[in-house]
Amino acid sequence: MLATYRLLAPGSEWRLHRDWFERTALADLLGGDFGLAEIRKLYATLDHALPLKEKLFDHLRGRWADLFGAKYDLLLYDLTGTYFETNTPEDPDDPRRHGYRRDHRPDCPPVVLALVVTPEGFPLAYEILPGNTADKTTLKRFLEKIQARYGKAQRVWLMDRGLPTGEVLTQMRQSDPPVQYLVGTPKGALSALEKELMERPWEKVRAGIQVKLLPQAGEVYVLAQSAGRLDKERAIRRKKLRPLLARLHELRRQLPQRDALLMALGAAKKEAGRFYALLKITVPAAGETVSAANFHFRFDRARLRMARRREGRYLSNLTGRPGAELWNLYMQLVPVEEAFKNLKGDLSVRPVDHQKMERVEAHIFVAFLACALHVCLRQRLRAVAGGLASRAVLEKFCAVQMVDVHLPTTDGRTVILTRHTQPEKDLQILLEQLKLELPAQPPPKITAAPPLRQRACSEDFGVCAPQNPSKSHSPPRESAKSG
Repeated sequence: MLATYRLLAPGSEWRLHRDWFERTALADLLGGDFGLAEIRKLYATLDHALPLKEKLFDHLRGRWADLFGAKYDLLLYDLTGTYFETNTPEDPDDPRRHGYRRDHRPDCPPVVLALVVTPEGFPLAYEILPGNTADKTTLKRFLEKIQARYGKAQRVWLMDRGLPTGEVLTQMRQSDPPVQYLVGTPKGALSALEKELMERPWEKVRAGIQVKLLPQAGEVYVLAQSAGRLDKERAIRRKKLRPLLARLHELRRQLPQRDALLMALGAAKKEAGRFYALLKITVPAAGETVSAANFHFRFDRARLRMARRREGRYLSNLTGRPGAELWNLYMQLVPVEEAFKNLKGDLSVRPVDHQKMERVEAHIFVAFLACALHVCLRQRLRAVAGGLASRAVLEKFCAVQMVDVHLPTTDGRTVILTRHTQPEKDLQILLEQLKLELPAQPPPKITAAPPLRQRACSEDFGVCAPQNPSKSHSPPRESAKSG
């Protein structure tokens, strides 16, 4: 139930207990009552669920293969994080530690989430690491875990730059059997290899994508150029430079005091980001008055040419397969980014409302389960309704409601008819395509008769006063619950 709640209407366990459960038909569907959402029971469920994490990973491996024919010879690995609006715990073993700020919340201690998914987006495993963990130290541990769970095989790992170290990549190449990989290379490495790459011919992958291959010491560097990415990066550069140049021309007209000028330049640098370095800006020395002669700017043409030459290009290093094929695979890092987006967006893995670390881990575990349900629904939709997103389908399902119709009887009892509404035509078609059926209409229920009221008797005559023979019948009433 916690995973279903996280998928449909993510929020705190307290909200599930106080508000959400009673507005749904879960009690009717599960054959229970409000006790299913008792708050202590929800917390106890979290405590009992976490030890089952490893068994769940093994179960998912089999289910993904049975349902969708998933294979595990290509795995995608990446990192994200979530933060906690609390003070840093005093326990040195607590993973909530200040580190790299992925979420731009320096006031909140984070943890690092490492996630492995298949190219189709099926989540296989995750790990919670301390918030101050360096990205490059996480991969070796995951390699060992994946080999222990799925066995040694000629598996390909796709990773973003900064995750593996040179030492780990060497171990992957020298392992038996060798572990193939495709990893984004830091852009600084392009400077060292640029001259050799310029002499290599372009190899067309598909329309708008070209690659160059450069073998180097047991691996191959791939320089890829994307026409679409080129247009995008140039548009970003122009968008950032346009307001920067306008601000500099404005300052040239104003000629403010030197201190005010430096503050204005600092603000402009923050807005322009890395594109600020494409300009050479001359400012007056300390004690000088700002004038047009000592405050001027121009483009750094060498840096601008280099930036233009590298726009739309990526450098990766790989082993084991042709560059064109593995570049197509590298583009499949999108599913892991989408999984992180779902965890942080649709499934609201944050904010984390728990204080105990065990409950925090269980909270993330439930979000992982909901992510598996989300991906499963999306994969089912691809075959029958590729244009519909999982969230849109769930919103369509919300139109189906379950209604309790109360019919009073003449003897004081009540007949309760629990009925779900019929789906609209488009939803009915979707249900048929997904091979889903709504549950059968439940049988009617009838409440017990109320206890007989004791008649009022006269103390003087010992005669019971007759009751009023007139009876009032309340009209039928109904209450609706979300399906």
